[in-house]
Amino acid sequence: MGKSRLVGPVRIVGVGLLGTSVGLGLRGRQIETILADASPTNLRIAIDYGAGRAAAPGDLPQLIVVCVPPDVTAEIVARELEAYPGAIVTDVASVKLAPLAELRERGADISRYIGSHPLAGREKGGPLSGRADLFIGRPWVVAAHDAISYQQAGAIDDLILDLGAILVEMTPEEHDLGVALVSHVPQVISTLMARRLTGAAHSSLNLAGQGLRDVTRVAASDPDLWVQILGANAKPVRDVLLAYRDDLDRFIDALEDPAAPGAQRKVAEELAGGNAGVARLPGKHGQDRRFSSMVVMVNDQPGQIARLLNDIGELNVNLEDLRLEHSPGAQIGLAEISVLPEAVTRLTEELAARGWRIAG
Repeated sequence: MGKSRLVGPVRIVGVGLLGTSVGLGLRGRQIETILADASPTNLRIAIDYGAGRAAAPGDLPQLIVVCVPPDVTAEIVARELEAYPGAIVTDVASVKLAPLAELRERGADISRYIGSHPLAGREKGGPLSGRADLFIGRPWVVAAHDAISYQQAGAIDDLILDLGAILVEMTPEEHDLGVALVSHVPQVISTLMARRLTGAAHSSLNLAGQGLRDVTRVAASDPDLWVQILGANAKPVRDVLLAYRDDLDRFIDALEDPAAPGAQRKVAEELAGGNAGVARLPGKHGQDRRFSSMVVMVNDQPGQIARLLNDIGELNVNLEDLRLEHSPGAQIGLAEISVLPEAVTRLTEELAARGWRIAG
């Protein structure tokens, strides 16, 4: 691990998933971290977890990271700017225009504030969900504005790089439009899909595979937090959802009479459009690269996944992704592994030689 760019100390306000993860990541680089939270219990857990120490009189943080819900972000940022006039302040809220506008209305010193947003997280929140490696390889947006200089914002860049994230510069407007498309609308669609399951027969749910689990994964997120996020970024989200409604209407119309002239062509065009969209998603290291998948059958016994990963490593094949699926009532799991296309044939042969059963 190289030398830290930050000097510290860094004050973290709010020790949920993101705040605790920031603290754990910085402590791993020997940076002094100061923790604060409205909940004494959460604060104690985060401290015991090793994310930092409690605040003390005379603290002079270099940088303050505000990790609180969106509806109080501007209020807490304004308070921190006033309490620590020598510090640079950032927040990690998933909307950037609203906090900046409110800070301007409050007359806060935004020459020492710049919003940021790590696109990293988990469905479970709270300090116990924190991970020191949460941000590694993940985009972290810095939403620049004219009132802060590049030199003053440098500490925030240092924070991002120290935590292993990828720094992305955007305006607040660009950020909020972007997350509406790639984060906020997917949350809504995932939620609506999951709601379809509440009244479904158990016989139907037993048929669920990895595709449904992928689509509904984020539906397990905290509703209270998402009410705030969607409310703060309502217009961009609504605009995307309106376009999505038009997409659904076209699909519904095409399926009304699948035998009608042109109906199957319309369905095929919609499906092909989805293929084109997926192909544009950045792959590993931010490159538009498609990987090949293979499915390995894994006995439902302790240590089998670890053995599979070890065998792949010994064969000097880089694992790009891993997904696990269990069949109801079967004592076997399916491990879908993604690798570079040129590695598939050799990996299939080598794993088979080591006794693994290749399902596809």
